[in-house]
Amino acid sequence: MTEIHPSAVVHRDAELDDGVTIGPNCVIGSGASIGSGTVLDANVVIEKNVKIGKNNRFFSNSVIGAWPQTLGLTDESNIGRLVIGDGNILHEQVTIHSSMHSDRVTRIGNENFLMVGSHIGHDCVLEDKVVMSNCVQISGHCKIETGAWLSGMVGLHQFITLGKWSFVAGLAGLNKDVPPFLTVSGHYPPMVRGVNKRGMRRAGLTEEQQERVFEAYRRLYRQGGTLLENAQTLAQKDEIDENVKAIIDSIVRSNKHQYGRYLEILREK
Repeated sequence: MTEIHPSAVVHRDAELDDGVTIGPNCVIGSGASIGSGTVLDANVVIEKNVKIGKNNRFFSNSVIGAWPQTLGLTDESNIGRLVIGDGNILHEQVTIHSSMHSDRVTRIGNENFLMVGSHIGHDCVLEDKVVMSNCVQISGHCKIETGAWLSGMVGLHQFITLGKWSFVAGLAGLNKDVPPFLTVSGHYPPMVRGVNKRGMRRAGLTEEQQERVFEAYRRLYRQGGTLLENAQTLAQKDEIDENVKAIIDSIVRSNKHQYGRYLEILREK
């Protein structure tokens, strides 16, 4: 049975599945859709046209689907939407913005864990099983791939791709893409420090698969030469492991942009 606290304000056009819980002082906007089993604690704001899946948990004072933080918007502007999957946990004061384009979507996948004060900007894609620690700040147009782990107070420049099962150390400031399975720290420029062994275990890689990633890391980052040249050389080897190929592909794509942000080449002029 759906439970709505008497102090909550739910727009008549909002759609709530059976089993949704809406806490005190929550505000649900027009056209919002919330799936069964989702719980909103006190003071949660779900803006209009936000679609939320099943069994999500929103802790107090989170604001979901607000206007993008970009210049030039007015009350007459038509912004896009925000779509959130299933089984996500969003702690206090998490903010996620809808797309700045009327025909596009900011998209959050499944089973992500967002800690206090983290922010996801407009037009981002967050895949599945991502962990964002306190006060992580994600600029617009970024892609965070499955299983990535961001420590406290990490910041991402616009248009960055953070590879699957990678790890970003606390206080890092990223201004270029990070390949899958690697550990990075520092800021402007951040530096690849090694392989995320815990991430590989979380991803279910076998010991043999993990060793192939370690060997690829040594060839790419520890034998001298430029990173792109090393990646191109490694790509010529026979029977490349799919995880190693993902690392190589990320490096090659990133080098298509002068600052190492592949998604930047897809932006509108």
